[in-house]
Amino acid sequence: MTHLLAILAAGITLASPAWADFQPVREEANFRALVEGAELTRFAVRLQVLPQGEIAGRGFGRQVGGQWEWRNGYFCRTLEWGSGGDPYNCQLVLRDDDTLRFISDQGQGDQADFRLR
Repeated sequence: MTHLLAILAAGITLASPAWADFQPVREEANFRALVEGAELTRFAVRLQVLPQGEIAGRGFGRQVGGQWEWRNGYFCRTLEWGSGGDPYNCQLVLRDDDTLRFISDQGQGDQADFRLR
C-alpha cells in the first residue's frame, strides 16, 4: 500500500531522464491533447485522464479513481484507491516526447514519470 501511495502521489522516479529534456506543459488545451485517448503508464500503474475531469485506472491490482482540473497552469487532482487516497494536489506537468513528468506541490515536491500509450 505504501508503494502504491508513493507512485500514485507522484513518488520519486527511478532512472528518469534529465531535467533538461523536459519542457513545461503550460496550457490546458495542450495537456488535454496529449492525454486524450491515451493511457498513462509506469510499472504496475495504468491510468486515463478523462476529458470530463475524471481519472480512472488500476495501480498494483487496485482500482484507481479521482477527479482533476487544470488551474493556473497546473494539473490539480485527487486520487482514491481501496480504502485510501491522496488529497487534492496541484502538479507541474513536463513533457519529453512520450513521457509526462508530474511534480507535486506546484513543482516543488516529488515527481513521477508516466509514458503516454
